[in-house]
Amino acid sequence: MAPVYGDHGYGGGTFVFREGLDPVGETLKSIANRAEPTALLWRRSIMRDWQKMNQKQRKELFRRVSVEDPGLDVIHSNAAGIDVGNASHFVAISPKRDSQPVREFRCFTEDLRRLAEWLVSRGIQTVAMQSTGVYWIPLYDILKEHGIEVFLVNAKYTKNLPGRKTDIQESQWLLKLHSYGLLSNSFRPPAQILAMRTYWRLRAEHVREVSTTILRMQKALTQMNIQLANVISDISGVSGMAIIRAIVAGERDPLKLSQLRDRRIQATPEQIAKSLEGNWRRDLLFALSQQLLNYDHFQKQIQLCDEQLRFHFQSLPATHRSGQTPGAPSAAKLRTKKRQKPHGNTPSFDLAAELKRTLGVDLTLIDGIDVMTAQTVASEIGYDVSPWKTEAHFASWLGLCPDNRISGGTVLSRATRHVVNPLTNALRIAASTLLRSQSYLGAQYRRLRTRLGAPKAITAMAHRLARLIYRMLKFGEEYVDKGAQFYENKYAQLQILHLKKKAARLGLQLTPLQ
Repeated sequence: MAPVYGDHGYGGGTFVFREGLDPVGETLKSIANRAEPTALLWRRSIMRDWQKMNQKQRKELFRRVSVEDPGLDVIHSNAAGIDVGNASHFVAISPKRDSQPVREFRCFTEDLRRLAEWLVSRGIQTVAMQSTGVYWIPLYDILKEHGIEVFLVNAKYTKNLPGRKTDIQESQWLLKLHSYGLLSNSFRPPAQILAMRTYWRLRAEHVREVSTTILRMQKALTQMNIQLANVISDISGVSGMAIIRAIVAGERDPLKLSQLRDRRIQATPEQIAKSLEGNWRRDLLFALSQQLLNYDHFQKQIQLCDEQLRFHFQSLPATHRSGQTPGAPSAAKLRTKKRQKPHGNTPSFDLAAELKRTLGVDLTLIDGIDVMTAQTVASEIGYDVSPWKTEAHFASWLGLCPDNRISGGTVLSRATRHVVNPLTNALRIAASTLLRSQSYLGAQYRRLRTRLGAPKAITAMAHRLARLIYRMLKFGEEYVDKGAQFYENKYAQLQILHLKKKAARLGLQLTPLQ
């Protein structure tokens, strides 16, 4: 079918829509062929006729300007859009660069290399594609190898495609948005941090599997009326696992099993023996033995992940922050609160020392941040926070800022965005541990919890922790806690100042009690 032409008045151009090759209106030749920026041409045409128009004509001009041509300039002229799929990828470039601007490539490595070579031969320098599952990762790596800048965009911001959706339309829609600079790139850490993140996330999955096996062991014991969990707080501890292993090995005498208790257990041997009287069903004993095997298997997997993490840390260089003053007293020496006891899932090697060496700062000095949370920070973002311009951008990326939705001057919602990020979850958990902390952050959290409630207070303190982490990683300064009393005094002074201003507005004056 012949091209359909249409004159759109102001702007001095004719839009050409090629039916079939351009279902979403990708090619706007009037914009692409302009020698000058769009905004400049519009300004000149408007200023030339502005004085000759009356008020009604000026209003009509503004309406036509906003509706017919938004004045978007082409930011990425050498761009392409890729619709990522499981079996194949659809790639769209400008029709001026190839007679077949939209092509389909299979997902095999040979086809991906042929895709990248075709883009390079057509002068493509930047590509936009959606982060669909994990299908984009091999293509992303190959495009990077060929020197192509890849914009990994969130599908949430590209879903408003007009009309019926097809893979060809999706790729051309991505090309259109990317050409006008309407897509923002997602954060992807460097290769060394990616490897660390893989090890740490895999280890976290094994830890969750261990928790599941413990619950299943406790379920099997309860079904046999073995009430061990009522006399021992943690059946995965030394005493609990010793008793469970003896049961699986064939021991049924409650008195002999109770002698396996650790001396630190508060329950007496008689109480433990009383809790170990059950029916010993054969099927449930089999289920218990199966879960014990799973428990040992995942514990072994966790140890292997710890070894890989330790070897990987040895390959990372040490980081020296410019904000640290040589010879200055460490914040750890100025800190008076006791260190938290190591968590049961803490790696076997000295993870805190490795984190201090690679990050250049000790994040565990922040109240609520333990070594596990600090490792999550290192594995998710690394030691460089330059991808985020400010700490506000960093907190927004974590989904810890209000997502204000305003319509008609009315705020419809202030809820935070739903973000699936392990670091966000870790910071929320860290914030919830501040409830009994006798520190500046602990006092601030308790006040917010009283005024806003626990959920909002946790989000607010997670936001606060994110800002502190950003500052430490960017400026290299150590965190020093000023204590809960300092915060209480500061808050009392602010309250007094507020009361004085309120009294002044009413023509009154506050007088302190003698």
